[in-house]
Amino acid sequence: MNAAAEQVKFRVERDVLAEAVTWTTKALPQRPSVPVLTGVLIAAESDGTVRLSVFDYEVSSRTEIAAEVEAPGTFLVSGRLLADIAKALPNQPVTLELNGGKVDLSCGSSRFSLMTMPVDEYPALPVVPEPTGTLASSAFQHAVGQVAIATSKDDTVPILTSVRVEIEGDKVSLLATDRYRLAVREFTWNPASPDISRAALIRGRTLADAAKSMGGDIRISLSETGGKEMLAFSSNGRETTSLLVEGDYPKVRSLFPKDAPITAVIETAALREAVRRVALVAERNTPIRFEFAEGALTLRAGAGDDAQASESLPAEITGGDITTGFNPVFISEGLAQMGHQYVRFSMTEPKKSVVITGQEEPTGEHDDSYRYLLMPIIRF
Repeated sequence: MNAAAEQVKFRVERDVLAEAVTWTTKALPQRPSVPVLTGVLIAAESDGTVRLSVFDYEVSSRTEIAAEVEAPGTFLVSGRLLADIAKALPNQPVTLELNGGKVDLSCGSSRFSLMTMPVDEYPALPVVPEPTGTLASSAFQHAVGQVAIATSKDDTVPILTSVRVEIEGDKVSLLATDRYRLAVREFTWNPASPDISRAALIRGRTLADAAKSMGGDIRISLSETGGKEMLAFSSNGRETTSLLVEGDYPKVRSLFPKDAPITAVIETAALREAVRRVALVAERNTPIRFEFAEGALTLRAGAGDDAQASESLPAEITGGDITTGFNPVFISEGLAQMGHQYVRFSMTEPKKSVVITGQEEPTGEHDDSYRYLLMPIIRF
């Protein structure tokens, strides 16, 4: 990368700058391997475009904004410091000007002088290839949110902190598990090639952040860069890239039971609220008891001398009575992602996994485009 220009100067609206810097610097590494990776690279073009970029060799974020560029060029300054300053500025136009080894920032009567870092030591940004496919960002955000809840929070097993992305033509599947639950979401998109067949592993946090920040149609690119595979997302002047996680993802699809002789259908909103109330007395790591019997689901929590709670809801039960139990957080998070009026529990035995899906009618067909599998906790 070329060294910074001797003079750079541009003017931009405060809200535009603050939003761009805040979004871009979310990707800054927590523990950078070299000091320059704490910086945000700012390049002002003569056509009035200013590009902001961060990159830590694995994940990159880039966005572009419109500005009045008086002198084009590039500089590198502390990303978090600039973000904090931009958010605190008065609501007036902001001028940034490179003077020697510092960047002078002025906004109204506020003045700041920031030390720069060497641009030529910053890593070359990855090139975003042509899209592999596109879809509406709202649909993508919803799908990612449904599976991201099931990614592991334990970084010692990177594979389980990831989401597996499977692409087969116009069908995309997202899969995530933390050993105790499994979420699978399937949807359609517009592939660049109708016969594409690819699979990728990407960190759940990176995927969720990318999905939340995009608007309009999102373009997704799966390609190879520098000998490593990369997944890229771009929309409305924003781009995020991430190297893929290496390793073999567990064959989680085999966890779904072939048959589920017992089913129960309950109104989703009512169940969510009942779980929220009953969970108030559930001690940490203790389950909520789910008793499916005689046309009703009864929830119970607490035991002995501790606080106790119970609540019953009408349920359409077929195949017999069954009693099981679930982690209150896991069942609540799964129910929160169900977008249908009713939720179906498909069960085999009290100690075996339960599959939760949504449906629009109490006796209608269920929608298996989103499946949430949960391992019971039997500790009564």
